[in-house]
Amino acid sequence: MKAVINLSNSIMQRFLPDPFLFVIILTFVVFGLGLGLTDSSTIEMVQFWGEGFWGLLEFSMQMVLVLVTGYVLASSPIFKKGLGGLASLAKSPGAAIVWVSVISMLASWINWGFGLVIGALFAKELAKRVHNVDYRLLIASAYSGFIVWHGGFSGSIPLSIATEGHPFQEAVGVISTSETIFAPFNIAIVLSLFIILPILNRLMMPNKDKTVTVDPKILADTDMQAATIEHNENTPAERLENSTIVSMLTGSLGIIFLIYYFATSGFNLNLNIVNFLFLFLGILFHGTPRRFLESVQNAIKGGAGIVIQFPFYAGIMGMMSASDLAALMSEAFVNISNDFTFPLFAFISAGIVNFFVPSGGGQWAVQAPIMVDAALALDVSVAKTAMAVAWGDAWTNMIQPFWALPALAIAGLKAKDIMGYCVIVLFISGIFISLGLLFL
Repeated sequence: MKAVINLSNSIMQRFLPDPFLFVIILTFVVFGLGLGLTDSSTIEMVQFWGEGFWGLLEFSMQMVLVLVTGYVLASSPIFKKGLGGLASLAKSPGAAIVWVSVISMLASWINWGFGLVIGALFAKELAKRVHNVDYRLLIASAYSGFIVWHGGFSGSIPLSIATEGHPFQEAVGVISTSETIFAPFNIAIVLSLFIILPILNRLMMPNKDKTVTVDPKILADTDMQAATIEHNENTPAERLENSTIVSMLTGSLGIIFLIYYFATSGFNLNLNIVNFLFLFLGILFHGTPRRFLESVQNAIKGGAGIVIQFPFYAGIMGMMSASDLAALMSEAFVNISNDFTFPLFAFISAGIVNFFVPSGGGQWAVQAPIMVDAALALDVSVAKTAMAVAWGDAWTNMIQPFWALPALAIAGLKAKDIMGYCVIVLFISGIFISLGLLFL
């Protein structure tokens, strides 16, 4: 295990470029594949890329807010104390790795945006309190918990097909979450990962001479601290900026809406509601508008990668979809499938397509027409087919920097620092997910 981990880390440190260069390389790879494998011309591929370039603007803003509101909430005294209390339960490096793996998986299963932020923030708190824990593995373990998101409450594909009026209702009807998220095979896969991943992450702990630690003082210095008010409070403007009443009224307005929302919609945690919750709790917990805004100003610095890279991924999605390249990849796996192997090949094909279309909903829109038709022709459960695609989408996120950007920004690391560990998680988790899809 140590030899494999060292080799994986060495390869990633040497050859994995910055996530921005990664998406540039992917852009040209997809461009070339579109020219070579489809009937699209050069000018058409350029057109597909340019027309799709701004297709993720709303999602990009949501992801920036996931990062910013998560930072702001975590920088509040109440939340820092709570995370610190949980972190104090870990008494050794091994316990810290297991603890962050479990917490991040649980948070991601509840809601993927919640899991991305909470896992990384909790890892930082553990790094401050547990001596000699490898910081890279700690963050990688936090990110590895993200793999269960599409099998949980916020899985976009199972929730989509369970919604009245979804695009494929005429062919397959409305498929209840009892057949997808809460199906025995899916629950078994999720439970197996809850057992396997913490153990795997613990086994990947490097020897002491290879351990990379971070001085807790450095982490504390770079945290989003509530700024000390150094200005006098004589002017009306400054009294407003430092008014607890303003924050309490604003925060209360948000909390009242959340109570109404959950009372009328049930426990439906979408990304906008998670951001809304984080935002207004942050306003409340910081106490004054000035403390809140200064925390926001610090937090926004970490969003640069998301702002500049997501449009390029949108361009890639545009080329994959409009050129029918994603459909071509899916059809290649369908053509070699039978009724037994089809869920496995649907899973693998989704994992490959996810590199180029890193959005669960977007990927389902591209792959569903082919996968649903094939499932019906082979007499395979459409619900299981949808979950196979969902798990494939979640699976290769382990080595897709697109989703790691918020966690990396929180941790202050680069993708190559954690991807060596994530590659191992990819292979081991892939085995258990495949077995679940084939035999359960």
